[in-house]
Amino acid sequence: MDESEIRRELEALRVEHRDLDAAIAALGGTSSADQLQVARLKKRKLLLRDEIARLEDLLIPDIIA
Repeated sequence: MDESEIRRELEALRVEHRDLDAAIAALGGTSSADQLQVARLKKRKLLLRDEIARLEDLLIPDIIA
């Protein structure tokens, strides 16, 4: 992957992460929230966060101090 592909993927993951955040908030606001679905959304959100961090690490060059 070159830098532009990484940046595009990173932006797509950030958008999905924000969308999941909104979905979790919307489900949490209802009194009959499906706890299993909320748990699945939170797990997906955590996986996205890890993938975002991995891609950000690819963009930052290693500097030997």
